[in-house]
Amino acid sequence: MKKNIYFNNCLTSKPAPEVIEAMLPYLKEKFFFPENFIANGSEAQRIIESAKETIAKTINADAEELHFTASGTVANNLAIKGFLSENSDQGNHIICAVNDYPDILTNAAFFEDSGFDVTYLKCDEQGFIDLQELEQAINEATILMMTTLVNHTSGTIQPLAKIREILDRKNQNVKLLVDAGQAYARMPIDVKEFGIDLMSFSAHKIHGPQGIGALYKEKSIKLAQIQHGISRIDDINTGAISIANIIGFAKASELAFSNLDKKIEKIRDLSNYLLQQIEMKIPDTLLNGPRGADRICHNINISFDFIEGEAIMMMMDMHGITISTGSACASQGLKPNYILMAMGRSHEQSHSSMKFTLSRYNTKEEIDFTVEKLIEVVQELRSRSPLYEEIKKEK
Repeated sequence: MKKNIYFNNCLTSKPAPEVIEAMLPYLKEKFFFPENFIANGSEAQRIIESAKETIAKTINADAEELHFTASGTVANNLAIKGFLSENSDQGNHIICAVNDYPDILTNAAFFEDSGFDVTYLKCDEQGFIDLQELEQAINEATILMMTTLVNHTSGTIQPLAKIREILDRKNQNVKLLVDAGQAYARMPIDVKEFGIDLMSFSAHKIHGPQGIGALYKEKSIKLAQIQHGISRIDDINTGAISIANIIGFAKASELAFSNLDKKIEKIRDLSNYLLQQIEMKIPDTLLNGPRGADRICHNINISFDFIEGEAIMMMMDMHGITISTGSACASQGLKPNYILMAMGRSHEQSHSSMKFTLSRYNTKEEIDFTVEKLIEVVQELRSRSPLYEEIKKEK
């Protein structure tokens, strides 16, 4: 029988059974929106406030600082466009990095076209941004630093504490925006400890429903209205948002943060085992990104020399194993991955990269089966590779 093994949790994850169960009443009977003076509307308002409190506690925020959105991308756009539009009179310089998430880079390009000055920091071979370059880039006109806490391709965890220290030392007015899509519920995040001003994250990465995200906004931050319309759930994000999805988000957070350290340890043990097995049994491979604690627990990205990642992905799919090649958000077409290229990888290494992103539902047995099939696939593809045959002759 064809297996059904899923290692693409950076793109989206399977909703937990408890999440689906919690959502069902709000899809069947309790489908109403908040509304004053009637019982159903008042109950909906209490439900939303309770969900906010549940999620806010996981990042050491106040419930009033949490705003529900339709996705992490919507949260990023509300935060970036809202902040820069509201505060452009305070400065016109923003900073991000060449290996940031597309939400950040496309917004940076938009504001650059609109007259803002943008500094794009370089990264090193492991995906860490250049902190010395950051320090040199900050000036009196700098108002916003944007960063991806965990890189979606390399798994690199940026040193937020060091970034915040540099910002405060160079310019007390610089605000810090963090995309935490790959970090939330996979590492502890304390917005107060890290000095985070704005942060985006979403439910579907942590076994919650698709179609719901959140924006943390420190209470003193002011955002311009960039989306106009009727306020159903939130003044910042006008329009309707699924109450069922909000409930699912809260339940997914509750499950994820129950014994979070133990869950992280389990996923890291599985990831380490996968990496160990691949490096031990398949020659000519290269880990992309750092090893150990500087790498997020669920991400393993490896280049397999002499073969195309797309071919590996499709052949593994025939065995019922879902993995991805390159960046899940930028792998349309046959372009080299921009993050791996920024890290100094060659076109060939970028094209041959495979990303395995695990969850708490994966097992060691799934990894053993995956590595067994991966060995077969790599051997088959390399046997067809003229480049590999040339290298073998030279050896």
